[in-house]
Amino acid sequence: MSIGLPWARWLEQLGGVDPAPFFVLSLLPYLAFLWWAGRVRAFPRLALQGFRLTLLFVAVTIGAAVLAQVNYGRQLADVDPLHGGAEAFLTLSNLVVLLGFRPGETQADPPGDDPSKGPGSPPELSDPR
Repeated sequence: MSIGLPWARWLEQLGGVDPAPFFVLSLLPYLAFLWWAGRVRAFPRLALQGFRLTLLFVAVTIGAAVLAQVNYGRQLADVDPLHGGAEAFLTLSNLVVLLGFRPGETQADPPGDDPSKGPGSPPELSDPR
């Protein structure tokens, strides 16, 4: 009896599991992350938009996969124009996230705003000397 035999059997069974439910379930923590990031004032707004664009990438990829299957009878990865077009949305969302986290872009409050003061507080006057 080989030591690796139980692992081989387990891996073979794991290969037969349909991954689709896991992809759907993975959206729940991602949506929770987007909800949290939208409420954190220090989270860069542009980066948040990039993370939201990732959902657009998912939607476009699902649509492209359906088109590839219906029109060509193939998987999305086998239809280069559709696959490349879908991946372009991932590239776009990654670029927006990257730009959102650039130094200088992570400032959440506009200059001069002091969150410790209430709304409608008069602006601070600088000393003219």
